[in-house]
Amino acid sequence: MTRAFTVKPAEELLDAEFTAKWRDRQTIGTTSRSVLETILGRFVELGGPVPLEALTPNLADRDPAEIADALRELDEKDMIMLRDGQVVLAYPFAGFTTPFRAVLPDGRERPAVCAVDALGIAPMLGQPVTIHSRCHHCGDPLRLEVGPTGPIGASEAMVWVGERSLLREKACDSL
Repeated sequence: MTRAFTVKPAEELLDAEFTAKWRDRQTIGTTSRSVLETILGRFVELGGPVPLEALTPNLADRDPAEIADALRELDEKDMIMLRDGQVVLAYPFAGFTTPFRAVLPDGRERPAVCAVDALGIAPMLGQPVTIHSRCHHCGDPLRLEVGPTGPIGASEAMVWVGERSLLREKACDSL
């Protein structure tokens, strides 16, 4: 059977600017990594936004100037968003209401920045989560159970192919 189209591998579909940005993010130092891990832990534990003071107990062994530098670096590399003394976003978590809610196994809800980030929470935590959203076409509620290795109970894959938008956009707005 001859195909009427060519299936490109994922590597060919990646935007060069996007790939460079991810490579740059991997260069953060150990202090920045510790600060980011602490921020993500606080988002899971407390929800967000996360006041900067809430980071101090977990980073007591770090120099406050190093922490400030790490926060600045993480914000500049678009790994977190700082506003008014708070971390209001740390991918995949948002400290504000979004169309995507991840329900943790204990019932706590955490807003995800975007659809793709919502899908990444279960693998990041190593626990199942339930994602709630709405169809952006008809408004019907959507519910998807996701485990650390992918959708739970999915008997078949469904792929939606839509118009590709610029990767410079901050968030995907549909699931």
